[in-house]
Amino acid sequence: MGADLKLAERLTLSVAEVVRSLRFAMLPTSPPLVRACVSSVSERVSSMSMKRFAPLYILSLVLSGTAGLSSEPVHADERVDDPAESVNRAIFAANQFVDRNLLRPIAEGYHKAVPTQAQSMVGNFVSNLSQPTVLVNDVLQGNARRAWNTTQRFTVNSTVGVAGLFDPATEFNLPHHSADFGQTFGVWGVKPGPAVQLPLLGPSNVRDTVGSVVNSFANPVSFIPGNAMANVRFTRSALSAVDGRARQLEKTKALEGSSGDYYVASRDAQARKQAALVAEAKQGHVHLPRR
Repeated sequence: MGADLKLAERLTLSVAEVVRSLRFAMLPTSPPLVRACVSSVSERVSSMSMKRFAPLYILSLVLSGTAGLSSEPVHADERVDDPAESVNRAIFAANQFVDRNLLRPIAEGYHKAVPTQAQSMVGNFVSNLSQPTVLVNDVLQGNARRAWNTTQRFTVNSTVGVAGLFDPATEFNLPHHSADFGQTFGVWGVKPGPAVQLPLLGPSNVRDTVGSVVNSFANPVSFIPGNAMANVRFTRSALSAVDGRARQLEKTKALEGSSGDYYVASRDAQARKQAALVAEAKQGHVHLPRR
């Protein structure tokens, strides 16, 4: 019982640290609209009890398909804080059952049945709809160069690229990069916190879990009213879920086949991936595509 209370206290403190960052770590140079948006999100997150927090997160990300495994190698000296490993392993086993019997077969069918060009167009469309969230986080991270790149990329692909179905921006030396609130919290100095294995979604940590909830609230597209935009959001979520899993097929197969303990391998690889994203954002570089 005492161990459970200590674990709950650690998780609560980690969430509280992220929420405080939402309120106080915003850059003074951020536009008033962005600051108002993040302040509003902070109030909504901080007012949630843990009982409401977990199902809301799971619902939002099951639809958006933002979680995925990384196949990046992990160094032995990089340790992940995992105080709830026994619970996380049980959730991981359940996730694997669902993946093997439902998610993976759907993704494999999509990968085999849908032409490569069509898959590329789906990926471009989903990626383009995420650009407003990327822009918000670029600004909050103080990455002016990346924010300007994102603005130009979204404009070009939404127009010349036919609503994002094509990616002419990359050919115009406006490459894609990722940015979300988990990454932003890391740039602000928030530590990852304990490892968390999320039902249906896989490995994460407290910081990135809270960040993903904020992402679901803070996407400017989600504030546009009307049935048309609701349909766009639903379509994006469904396409993202299937296309995202299909893109991970080879990586997850390789990681599972080469690891003695798939739980540890996937947990540590995801932690390494997130750490690399934070380091990349701190550098603030825009990596031009190789010719």
